[in-house]
Amino acid sequence: MALISTGNRAGTITGLFAGSVQAMPGDGRPTAIFKQPVIGAMAVGLEGLVGDAQADRKVHGGPEKALHHFPLETHARLAALFPEAAATLVAGALGENISTSGIEEKDVCIGDVFALGSVRVQLCQPRTPCWKIEARHGVDGMTRAVADAGIAGWYYRVLEPGMVAVGDRFELIDRVPEAPTLVRFWEIVHAHRPPLADLEALRDVPGLASNWQSKLAQRIDWLRRN
Repeated sequence: MALISTGNRAGTITGLFAGSVQAMPGDGRPTAIFKQPVIGAMAVGLEGLVGDAQADRKVHGGPEKALHHFPLETHARLAALFPEAAATLVAGALGENISTSGIEEKDVCIGDVFALGSVRVQLCQPRTPCWKIEARHGVDGMTRAVADAGIAGWYYRVLEPGMVAVGDRFELIDRVPEAPTLVRFWEIVHAHRPPLADLEALRDVPGLASNWQSKLAQRIDWLRRN
């Protein structure tokens, strides 16, 4: 696979995080959003970091949500928007598995293939934020702010299992021609009545997760009928 020289394409993994299921403080609902730093090399299988857990497997985890990547830059943006929670908005605090700096939603595209240590992964969908973000940080409105701005990070599927550690390089090794960035993805999805051609092109991007293919197909069908 040829290296595609568009956007930020390489950097260093600054943090890896995994966690177990526990009770959310305050209401007791099960959650695995409280991740802990991983020390040393970690095995990555087809469903992510070996030993990591998800509380609700209907909406988290699985092969198309194997690893969650969240930029450090977004923690800083959220801290500026919600200063009362700034002390808790640190690497790992949104339940991410991978933390980096220098790569954000504007730099990555659906279908991108990255090398992470000896692991090969493909960006297959953005993360859709849920109630656990507000419950974790105790601030109303944070989930909506993250959703509206399209800054919840993204998920990888694992193409080739292997080992990864903090300090390993991540590098873009393949990109689908004309694939949309995640910024563009959310522009289309959030539009009131986006052009059908845009939705169809988004649905058909190689590598897009099957759940998003279905959502986009349903929206296309509704817009055609209405």
